[in-house]
Amino acid sequence: MNPEFYQIDNVFVNAEIVEKRFTCNLAKCKGACCTMESEFGAPITEDEIETINKNLNVILEYLTKEHVKEIEKNGFWIRKFDELMTRSVNNRACVFVTFDGEIAKCGIEKAHRDGKIDFIKPVSCHLFPIRVSNFGGPVLRFEKYFECEPALEKGKSTQIKVLDFCKDALEREYGKEWFIKIKKEVNH
Repeated sequence: MNPEFYQIDNVFVNAEIVEKRFTCNLAKCKGACCTMESEFGAPITEDEIETINKNLNVILEYLTKEHVKEIEKNGFWIRKFDELMTRSVNNRACVFVTFDGEIAKCGIEKAHRDGKIDFIKPVSCHLFPIRVSNFGGPVLRFEKYFECEPALEKGKSTQIKVLDFCKDALEREYGKEWFIKIKKEVNH
């Protein structure tokens, strides 16, 4: 019988992360994770706010005029219910969204891929569809969104599990050794 959670060091990982197959399908979802209806964008940390501030002039070059105006007027982050989050524009798109045709993409990530900054994007975005809660330590869970159905369908053909799809982000957050441990644990 498979466990409901795996525990690696002090991190709990919901079994869905190691069982579900998932591969983003931007052609179908259009980058819905960056444009979900909400008055807030993505969770962000104080360190990430500092890093983004240092790179903001470069990042702004990748954003639409509307998003640049929002950032200039209100800033790019907000504290709500004692949580730090990026702002959204029109209760829809994260302030860092840029569009490639009709596909929403991250302006921070585009600046990173172009080699202009060394920060890829907030870790909460990098980990998606994994969300992290804290109950005396990190608890990782698979976040279910209707908009991600195409990724679940594509995952059936690629056979890539959420754990592997998010490998780079998990190693960024918890380290390569941690990732090796979770892979060993789930392959027993």
